Amino acid sequence: MIDAHHHLWDPSRRDYPWMSGAALAPIRRPFGLPELRAATSATGTVLVQTVSSVEETREFLRTALESDGLIKGVVGWVDLTAPDVADVLAELQEGPGGHLLVGIRHQVQDEPDDEWLTRPDVMRGLRAVASAGLAYDLLVLVHQLKAARRVVADLPDARFVLDHAAKPPVASGLMEPWATEIEGLAELDNVTCKISGLVTEADWTDWTPGQLQPYVEHVLEYFGAERVMFGSDWPVCLLAATYGEVVETSKDFTSGLSGDEQSYIYESTAQKVYRLKP
Repeated sequence: MIDAHHHLWDPSRRDYPWMSGAALAPIRRPFGLPELRAATSATGTVLVQTVSSVEETREFLRTALESDGLIKGVVGWVDLTAPDVADVLAELQEGPGGHLLVGIRHQVQDEPDDEWLTRPDVMRGLRAVASAGLAYDLLVLVHQLKAARRVVADLPDARFVLDHAAKPPVASGLMEPWATEIEGLAELDNVTCKISGLVTEADWTDWTPGQLQPYVEHVLEYFGAERVMFGSDWPVCLLAATYGEVVETSKDFTSGLSGDEQSYIYESTAQKVYRLKP
């Protein structure tokens, strides 16, 4: 199994603005390579950025080098709006662990402008990401999906990955407008979707697999298993579930699929989209 979405962090060394508040206190502690090894059952993982920091990306690439092949790829961060974004990407790729840089992500969900992705300077940065041979992870909320769809359509040669299925409103049980927006995005064949992060969109203390299932089934119906990948979102998932519970729940949802379909979700889609090296 490839876990296509997890994080590492150390609040004693770096500030994580999104981690403030009492609710996130349980995960406001260091999570490094030893903790990952103890938690995961995956044979390979994709480590994903947590803050807007090129230095964090450099650290993650070094960590991936030290992981003895466990971390097979890093989704890092660069300033997409910077005039020298192509140079920064080249520097990262040529530096230590640069061959393990497989994607870029920005926390678009925190941008007040719903159209942020469509800005000319951002589009120029996204083209640079594609030219560098990297995927781009879309971390967006439901109300930002329209802009995301336009960008994916305007850049047909780029590879996009929708993180956390755009964080559907699991806690409320509502399907719309999320479901319709997902259908529209799935019409574009240069975007895939991660089944990840759903337990923390539910009630952290009272969620059930049945509450997640309609959202997973909708993603599978419209994206198809060949464009879906599994991610644990560890250690964020610990707010609501253990690593093992997240994996077990996902396996239960996909147990009725064919062997080939399960292989896509748990291995080959991530390998293809992120171009993971053996």
